[in-house]
Amino acid sequence: MSSFISIFDNIHSTVNLSKKKVWFVINPISGTSSKDTVPAIISSQLDSKIFDYEIKYTKFKGHGSEIGKEAVRNKVDIVCAVGGDGSVHDIGTTLIGTNIKLAILPVGSGNGLARHLKIPKDLKDAVRCINKNNSILMDTVKMNNAPLLGFGGFGLDALIAKKFNEDNKRGFWVYVKHATKEFFKYQPINFTIETNGEIKKIPGLMCTVANTSEFGNGFIVSPKSDPTDGKLELVILKPFSFWKIPFVMKNYFKGKLQREAVSEVISFETATIEMNNSLGHYDGEPTVVSNKVIIEVVPKSLHIIIGK
Repeated sequence: MSSFISIFDNIHSTVNLSKKKVWFVINPISGTSSKDTVPAIISSQLDSKIFDYEIKYTKFKGHGSEIGKEAVRNKVDIVCAVGGDGSVHDIGTTLIGTNIKLAILPVGSGNGLARHLKIPKDLKDAVRCINKNNSILMDTVKMNNAPLLGFGGFGLDALIAKKFNEDNKRGFWVYVKHATKEFFKYQPINFTIETNGEIKKIPGLMCTVANTSEFGNGFIVSPKSDPTDGKLELVILKPFSFWKIPFVMKNYFKGKLQREAVSEVISFETATIEMNNSLGHYDGEPTVVSNKVIIEVVPKSLHIIIGK
């Protein structure tokens, strides 16, 4: 009898060892909703036959990056960012070049990368995406050797990201408030862009580096961007009269901005941008940049779990 129990224990131990380990990293201040229900949703929806999991909370700005690095050291199988694009950026960039998969439970204000990857906003459905474990090997981006995942840029969008980051409130209408306020006093930037063997000088309100399609909230900047094609897009929004604002905004949300005379799109693998500006953003997180930025795609460098 004792030998039978020993065999059973060995089998049980082997089964446990074969389970995949998931870390859920919750940013408690992202988005506009409480995260109190998230642990219960994870407990009820995650397949316990396949996964063991731990829940960790970020306690300060940049803590997600530290937890991501810890996950790499501990050889965790999946790290799930429970937050918005800033949380996804902090955690996801630490997993680049590893075999660890990034997952997302989108509870932020914009959720641009999650929306592009068809990860459901409903958290129960998003957890079930982890159960299915369907993933892609996506491209990432280097901008002066700093990594980013979905998009980055310079100009009006970076200023809005800074103002939003400084605001105590969150949500779509906070973006709208800052965008409306800053547009009317913003001065265009002179961009010098060298790529594909050409040099262009273009004045622009903003210059977006796009690996994926949207900033979030359905605000589609680069509808043709594909994070698996080994290419990036530069989307330059040129100066335009204020009376065109409704038309430009409408085309953003319809994914038709590229048809506008006020925009120009350049596909590339490497590019150099010079500008009279020192403010940028990486995945919506404002940062100080040099006046010369070298941008390159890093093909198939991040494992990420997708939706449908």
